[in-house]
Amino acid sequence: MPRRAKRYATRGTFASYATSAALALTLAGALTACTGSSGPDDGGDGKQGSSSASPSAAAPGKYDTLPEPCGTVAVSQLREMLPGAAAAEEEGTPAPSDSASPYEGEASVTYDTDRRVGCRWKSATTLSTRHLAVDFERVVSYDPAVSDDEQAERLYAKKARKAGIAVTSEGSASGSPSGKTPEGHASPTDKKGSSDEGGDKGGSQDPEGETEESASPTPDEDLAPRALDDIGDAAYVDDSLHTADSGLHRDITLVFRKANVIATVEYDQWVTDKHRIPDSHELQEKARELAEQLAGRFEED
Repeated sequence: MPRRAKRYATRGTFASYATSAALALTLAGALTACTGSSGPDDGGDGKQGSSSASPSAAAPGKYDTLPEPCGTVAVSQLREMLPGAAAAEEEGTPAPSDSASPYEGEASVTYDTDRRVGCRWKSATTLSTRHLAVDFERVVSYDPAVSDDEQAERLYAKKARKAGIAVTSEGSASGSPSGKTPEGHASPTDKKGSSDEGGDKGGSQDPEGETEESASPTPDEDLAPRALDDIGDAAYVDDSLHTADSGLHRDITLVFRKANVIATVEYDQWVTDKHRIPDSHELQEKARELAEQLAGRFEED
């Protein structure tokens, strides 16, 4: 009897060892499976946050501030573009407020002056009323793969296409097709009208600086909406003549881009006499002179 009991005890011990070994192997396999499954996640799956998948951020824009808009236009330039302002200043006419000079302008209301600013001026004579506005927008890209300059280039191209200006693959405007003028825009025949530059254009001058008729443009003069050279990184001008209102008005819009800033010059002239069409050449020339001046300020920064 003692021998048989000892044999049974030995068999029980072996069974216990076998059970323990099997349990250990099972636990080891489970740990190996867990460890193996974590490998691909740690190796980078292209999701945001993994070091191997995150692209390098695009360079920030050149300009991180905007100029004070009402101080960007020189008084000498305002005198040329707003013929009625000088008379208003001499007579003490309040514009735009009771204490302001007509050359001080009125700042545009914007929600974020760090991103967008603007200023407006107005002058009136017995013959016409003129409005001038400048606007500066600092473009910021929220896509880390797109730089601020690239985003500004896209926004500029969108504005140009909306104005009917063709845009090249490089993002610069290329002008209207030759011989085609968008409806309602300037054409070489729309040149009869007022001017502030007086008798050197062959018109009789009003005492307040307006003339009754300006000289006709040369046949090869291109006044249609088009791209402009040598203003910022890219520029275009749009010219629209409106006749459906109580009076005539011609609107000039000149847009240029400098790095990540888009600047817009809006210059218009309103007349009540529909026989006196505002002079496209004169208005475009003055808008361009101002745009060149503003672009030069950015070059200095």
